[in-house]
Amino acid sequence: MLTSKELQELLQVDRSTIYRMAEAGSLPAVKVGRQWRFPEAAIERWLISGHQGTGRPRAVEPDDGAALAPSSCIQPIIDLLADILGVMLVVTDMHGVPITDVSNPCGLFDAVAQIPGGTAECIAGWQDLAGSADLEPRFTGSHLGLMCARSFIRVGAELKAMVIAGGIAPGVWPPSDAELDSMAQGFGADSADLAAHVGEVYDLDANARQRVLEALPRVAAMISEISAEFRSLRGKLEAIAVLTERSTRS
Repeated sequence: MLTSKELQELLQVDRSTIYRMAEAGSLPAVKVGRQWRFPEAAIERWLISGHQGTGRPRAVEPDDGAALAPSSCIQPIIDLLADILGVMLVVTDMHGVPITDVSNPCGLFDAVAQIPGGTAECIAGWQDLAGSADLEPRFTGSHLGLMCARSFIRVGAELKAMVIAGGIAPGVWPPSDAELDSMAQGFGADSADLAAHVGEVYDLDANARQRVLEALPRVAAMISEISAEFRSLRGKLEAIAVLTERSTRS
């Protein structure tokens, strides 16, 4: 993940321009807490397809997420459900690249996101979830020692994206000093920086965890249905535009 400073140097523009482009959706960007982060692979695709010598770049959707409804349609749903379930939620493509902002991030995730390369490690972990053979959601351990689960989002018969719940403390928490040191070394961070946030996670009982597992497929199905309706409406509008253009020519 690139920081805004790194992107400034790459594009040779000032910070306010970067932020305006991110807010407008003109750049592939992810908001983690209060900070913008920019997926390197998505930025590379954006540069290749939309910024070759032109003054008006265009955004590139994540490859597998392009068939979904716009993130502006999905984000409010994810925000609401993250608050209701009391967990962190994010929708990603099948490469783990976020399509939505991370909703209701836990304090430990926010702390890791401030570490250079920290968000990239999270994305790598999310990508691993796509490779799991289990179609039904189940909790697995993350590189933060927390529990996460995912449900696939289908577009037609294809798996195109994931909704991921995370930030959930396992049965034994907080981690030992040795475990915390190992975790910090993996991020190239000081263990004291992480130790200050190990209590800022979501502690769910067995019933609450089960509710999360039951909710994930329903959330994924909802996003699939919204995306199908969006594609249908877009197709109708495109057909109307074609007919209108033909009628004006005749």
